Amino acid sequence: MQSKKNICVYCASSSKVDSSYTDAAYTLGTLIGREGMSLITGGGCQGLMRSVEDGALASGGTAIGVIPQFMVEQEWHHKGLSELRITKDMHERKQTMANLSDAVIALPGGCGTMEELCEIITWKQLGLYLNPIVILNINGYYDHLIKQFEYAIEEHFMGKIHGDIWRVATTPAEALQMAKETPRWNCEVRKYAAL
Repeated sequence: MQSKKNICVYCASSSKVDSSYTDAAYTLGTLIGREGMSLITGGGCQGLMRSVEDGALASGGTAIGVIPQFMVEQEWHHKGLSELRITKDMHERKQTMANLSDAVIALPGGCGTMEELCEIITWKQLGLYLNPIVILNINGYYDHLIKQFEYAIEEHFMGKIHGDIWRVATTPAEALQMAKETPRWNCEVRKYAAL
């Protein structure tokens, strides 16, 4: 099995969330750093994004931020990252994050985080992204979204095989273990082939 070196984490930039979410983000970053892996994030300086980055850096790890130019101009970027990659727009940002990653973990977040998660799941359905995707379901935050995914399969908007695209974890340690151990997706599988 290919070793996982770069873990992309999708997460919120809101600083108003309960501390249990930021604590989980910091713990995840710490674990990634301790494992000698590189953290890939959106490069922001607030919320869960800041927490996961700070956790990785504090544990001696590498944190690579990928952020569009307009956000840098607003000074929304973390200024202490190991590396900051600046993209022209959001689309290039997401593609770069995916290209750099050996696995994706989605922490709780708002529309932006859920959009990233749904897009990477879609890419995996289409065979465009073959690496593990883990939903870190802190406090049951993603219960309704996971139920919606299951309903989409039940109603045949997705094939049954696509229920294996993602894994669901409830702790940072479990999420990282799943990211490390889940095999790559079979590139022969395409979205419509198994419906």
